[in-house]
Amino acid sequence: MLSVMARLDFSTSDDVFDYLMRYVNVEKGQKTEFKLDRMQFLAEQLGNPHLGRLTIHIAGSKGKGSVSSMCASALEEAGFRTGLYTSPHFIRWKERISFPNKELEENTLISAAKEVLALVDGKPAEFFPGSELPTYFELTTLIGFCAFRRAGCTAQVIETGLGGRLDSTNIVIPDVAIITTIELEHTQFLGTTLAAIAGEKAGIIKEDKPCCIGFQKPEAESQVLQVFRMTAKQRNSPLFEARDLIRIDNIQVAEAGTSCRMFGMIPAKPQLPRSLPPQLEKLLKDGLELSSPMVGEIQAQNMALSLTALAIAVPGISKAAVARGFSKARLPARFEIISSKPPIVLDGAHTPDSIQLTVKTLNQLFPAKPAVLIFACAIDKKHEEMAEILAGSEPGKERFQEIIVTKPGDFKQSDPERIFQSFAKYSKNVMLIADTESAVIAGLKKSLQNDAVLLIAGSFYLCSEAAKILGRNVIA
Repeated sequence: MLSVMARLDFSTSDDVFDYLMRYVNVEKGQKTEFKLDRMQFLAEQLGNPHLGRLTIHIAGSKGKGSVSSMCASALEEAGFRTGLYTSPHFIRWKERISFPNKELEENTLISAAKEVLALVDGKPAEFFPGSELPTYFELTTLIGFCAFRRAGCTAQVIETGLGGRLDSTNIVIPDVAIITTIELEHTQFLGTTLAAIAGEKAGIIKEDKPCCIGFQKPEAESQVLQVFRMTAKQRNSPLFEARDLIRIDNIQVAEAGTSCRMFGMIPAKPQLPRSLPPQLEKLLKDGLELSSPMVGEIQAQNMALSLTALAIAVPGISKAAVARGFSKARLPARFEIISSKPPIVLDGAHTPDSIQLTVKTLNQLFPAKPAVLIFACAIDKKHEEMAEILAGSEPGKERFQEIIVTKPGDFKQSDPERIFQSFAKYSKNVMLIADTESAVIAGLKKSLQNDAVLLIAGSFYLCSEAAKILGRNVIA
């Protein structure tokens, strides 16, 4: 009988992580059947720790981390004790279960972990629905809910891990659901069309509960919005589409972050509300100045979507709470500038569309500065398309003086040789350094020698490894 058994005398949250890694982990490429019966069973055994507080539930392909961080930070400023559940983690597992911009206490996390793991430790697979052991992500999610309960949280912002319909977080009953931009991603799990992926994300729309939809790419709108509108209608869910409710003006992008001004506008489409929700109209009266330390034009859209959801979830929320919350919300490796001399940018962008935005932002902030690229991605990503975007300029007009291809650490499966070949089709200035630490050191040396900006992109796992390496002061 398959089971996992170990002593539960954890000293740190890192010990909890080590224990959890004994279970199936999809993030490492391990396989499981996605279902909710184990989550529902275990949550009931634990007294349903996911219930009993204001809840915002977020799915989507791009922007969900930023939106989660903004919403949680604003709720905290509005007086809620707010738990924030996100993935993946950047440096340490405990980042997934936190307060906005602040860690949870170690004792709270360890106690929550013991509460959950005492229920499953040593149990055979037959003990659980479907005769399968729970997964790493399921257990992490349950620990998050129990930690928020122990911490006395009155609100929680919960980000899905993969998809939505069968994601482990989808046992919550949200006060508002949010679906961000949809792209083709995780097609081996979610389907091979935008409509199929939208259908999986739409699984978080709940009966009689409102849902806010983020800005969609023009080529995707007709497919994904049809899915969201149909699902919302079937479930009697009031639907709010941010692009038809908020006009964004005066977007300013700088190294310190992104700012903009927002106004309300009346939707023209008959299937949408004829006027702004009163709570949103109040917030947008005379315009609303907002800023975020997160860099990139896309953050203005993320602020608009977050604002819409907050207005629906907390009708009395103030302009000041929203503005303060957004100005404090931070997220690692989203065009994060971690050094100015030389400029070093960490960006976990790992799809062609997000890489396009990364290059656009790089050119906005450093238009005349030479650049060096360190790139790695997981084996299942569209590295050919990303290579063309990053290296496919006309000869003599390449954006990057040097391109170093490496591995995204050892956590994710990768094939740096194949990725190198993709880049070599477009650039002669590309080299393969498979060892991640050697690649980061080489890239840093080149950026210093050439007074160039160093961009590290393609994987959150690469950015995490790079941050650790750079933090060790590898070069004096």
